[in-house]
Amino acid sequence: MRCRVAIVLPFLALAACGQPSEDAAAPEPDGATAAQPEPSEAAVPAETAAAAAPAPTAFAQCKTCHQVVPGKHGIGPSLAGVYGTKAGEIPGYAFSAAMKASGLTWDDATLDRYLESPMKTVPGTKMVYPGVKDPAKRAEIIAYMKTL
Repeated sequence: MRCRVAIVLPFLALAACGQPSEDAAAPEPDGATAAQPEPSEAAVPAETAAAAAPAPTAFAQCKTCHQVVPGKHGIGPSLAGVYGTKAGEIPGYAFSAAMKASGLTWDDATLDRYLESPMKTVPGTKMVYPGVKDPAKRAEIIAYMKTL
C-alpha cells in the first residue's frame, strides 16, 4: 500500500499545478472582481521582446557571433528584423562587399541555402562558418529568425 501511495502522490500534486487557489477565486468584499491589466506590447523593452520567443537549441551556435536585439551588433550583424530584408542592408553593420553585391533577399529558401553553406552561397562573405548541415536544424533557426 505504501508503494502505491508513494507513486500516486506526485501525480496528485502535479494535477493541482496551474489551478487557481480557493483564495484567488474568492470575490472582492464588495462583490466586484479585481480587474487584471492587459499586458501592452508597447511597454515591453526591445531586449525582452526579442527574448520573448524561445530560441531553439540549434540557434546556440549563432549566438556566438550574432545578437537578437535590434541595432546591437556583435562579430556579425544583429539578426533582429533580418527576415525579408535585402542582404547587406541592416543599418550600423559593415557588411562585406560580396554580401552587399549578392542581391539576396532573406526568405526561407535563401536563408536555408545560406545557412547550409555561407561561403559557397556568398563567396567573399565575412561569415567564415562551415554551415548547418542538418535541414531540420536550419528550419528551426529560420522559424526563430522570423520571430525576431
